[in-house]
Amino acid sequence: MFLAAAVQMTSTADKARNLARAEELVGEAAARGAKLVGLPENFSFMGPDAEKPAAAEPLTGPTLARMSELAKRHRIVLLAGSVLESRTQDSRYHNTSVLFGPEGERLAVYRKIHLFDVDIPDGARYRESEQIAPGAEVVAAQTPFGKLGLTVCYDLRFPELYRALGKAGAEVLFVPAAFTHLTGLAHWEVLLRARAIENLCYLVAPAQTGWHSEKRQTWGHATVIDPWGQVLATAGTGEGLAIAPIDLEYLQKVRRELPALGHRVL
Repeated sequence: MFLAAAVQMTSTADKARNLARAEELVGEAAARGAKLVGLPENFSFMGPDAEKPAAAEPLTGPTLARMSELAKRHRIVLLAGSVLESRTQDSRYHNTSVLFGPEGERLAVYRKIHLFDVDIPDGARYRESEQIAPGAEVVAAQTPFGKLGLTVCYDLRFPELYRALGKAGAEVLFVPAAFTHLTGLAHWEVLLRARAIENLCYLVAPAQTGWHSEKRQTWGHATVIDPWGQVLATAGTGEGLAIAPIDLEYLQKVRRELPALGHRVL
């Protein structure tokens, strides 16, 4: 058994402030005993489209180097929820999640597959595909704390991705997110619980929260859920942490007693 922490932040266009706050919250999680820690989507930058070219970095850039060092310093497995990863193919970027081990080693890289192109009823318009190129690879990584399945935010609405991760042996699902306030209020918890129940997995969902600009508000409620669908911890609406125990023996017990994964037909 070990503790997992889902970090909740209010990131803005101020990259230096965001990274300092991320370090502070990861340090707090480690001080409270967490061995598996996740940062939210866009933890290092949530600003205007015009500033994204300057915010984008390669995987070897300073932001992820800093996260590698942070994982090593605290001897934790750390998910850098997502960053803007620069590309050479065209002018778009990837929305990329990177997992680091307790030696600071890069364990896995996941590029967000499903892109958020939506007109929200509150009047907000999102066209992620205009600047983000989709990934294509399902990513599950073996770690000292079980096999982790990586997803990002809007992926949550596509159960086939989580089924693929379950088939790949995932025991803990990560969902770093920046859910809008409107959609989060309606769907966040129910979708998280569904993905955990369907795949009999733990689920760790770091989140963005609050106002990031005068036009963008996110839902928050970073959450940890067990394989039975029970919400073990939630961070509410302020910056902070959701921390709860992960018990892989309990996970196996649930899977034995409800062997639905072995009854799959499709």
